[in-house]
Amino acid sequence: MSAELISILVLVVVFVIATTRSINMGALAFAAAFVVGELVADLDADGIFAGFPGDLFVVLVGVTYLFAIARANGTTDWLVHASIRLVGGRIALIPWVMFVITGALTAIGAVSPAAVAIVAPIALSFAARYGISPLLMGAMVVHGAQGGGFSPISIYGSIVNGIVERENLPGNEIALFLASLAANLVIAGVVFVLFGGLKLARHRAVESDDSPGPPADEETTRLDAPRAATLLALIALVVAVLGFDLDAGLTAITLAVLISAAWPDTSRQAVGAIAWPTVLLICGVLTYVGVLEEMGTIKWAGEGVGGIGVPLLAALLLCYIGAIVSAFASSVGIMGALIPLAVPFLAQGEIGAIGMIAALAVSATVVDVSPFSTNGALVLAAAPDVDRERFFKQLMVYGGVVVAVVPAAAWLVLVVPGFG
Repeated sequence: MSAELISILVLVVVFVIATTRSINMGALAFAAAFVVGELVADLDADGIFAGFPGDLFVVLVGVTYLFAIARANGTTDWLVHASIRLVGGRIALIPWVMFVITGALTAIGAVSPAAVAIVAPIALSFAARYGISPLLMGAMVVHGAQGGGFSPISIYGSIVNGIVERENLPGNEIALFLASLAANLVIAGVVFVLFGGLKLARHRAVESDDSPGPPADEETTRLDAPRAATLLALIALVVAVLGFDLDAGLTAITLAVLISAAWPDTSRQAVGAIAWPTVLLICGVLTYVGVLEEMGTIKWAGEGVGGIGVPLLAALLLCYIGAIVSAFASSVGIMGALIPLAVPFLAQGEIGAIGMIAALAVSATVVDVSPFSTNGALVLAAAPDVDRERFFKQLMVYGGVVVAVVPAAAWLVLVVPGFG
């Protein structure tokens, strides 16, 4: 058995163990990088650590640190309740407000499961009180999170754009963001129509400023100095990155430190709330991918995919692989592995790199509504007063439909025209 095939089989084992044994995939990937690097590729420690993504580490820590401060001092609660008050008595708007809230949270740097964890309990409480389908509300929350998930300063966007840059591929940050946003908007619109959203327009809440879930007391709705400063910091992060091309991670850490220095009591717990599992996951997977690149596996596998002889078919196959595996494992981990695998056949120039990367990103993330994924599981857990077994089956069927349909649609819209 060739060294390249062994390294790919080890990657498959890592995904299987992480999925079935609830072990952080990044930790497994670090161990795999050590074993494969030392025993199969004959690399020393320096060769193994050469693939460690130091730039992405700073982005992940910095952005999630700033967002953790926003959550600790109540800024995210303020944003949620302020948005809810805009709904008034219009029940039909509630699912869309939840879509926008989760999208905004992930767009400014929240990890997708963190945004869903914040919004899903409130959204599902609305659903239970006003007779909204929990599947409709849950799907709107998850697709909202994924819709904002590829902004240039988001976690997903930073990761994918970082990988694209590291692999010397042509990239377009705005195109990636808009592709994901458009795909999730279309899916959300279809779900809204199919699961009773239009019927909600005929109903109206009795209390125009009602807010189910956590009570919107004076403390929650008050815009005090720490919250105002955090809002300004989030705006400053967007301006700094998009307007002045500053590093998102270093800018976020600087802003977080300034807020922490001014209000240490509310910010002290934020360091522990940094998305360390996600940091470990990404750094581990990309370090292992670095070992694969070092030993030539990426080139070998990419030539194998390209060797199918029909580049468009190879691209479709990669989209489906990303969707199917991501429905049961980490979307970020899948993207971290698939994009480098696509490099060799993208280098042939027959497939547009920008469109292909966008299609892979969409395919690997829209399936997160599956109950086997973190987001889907959060929605399932947050739904009050439902038959959980029935709701689980609904999420599973819906996730299966998304897996079957979206990769082909993304391929048709983004890859076939040859964007990039």
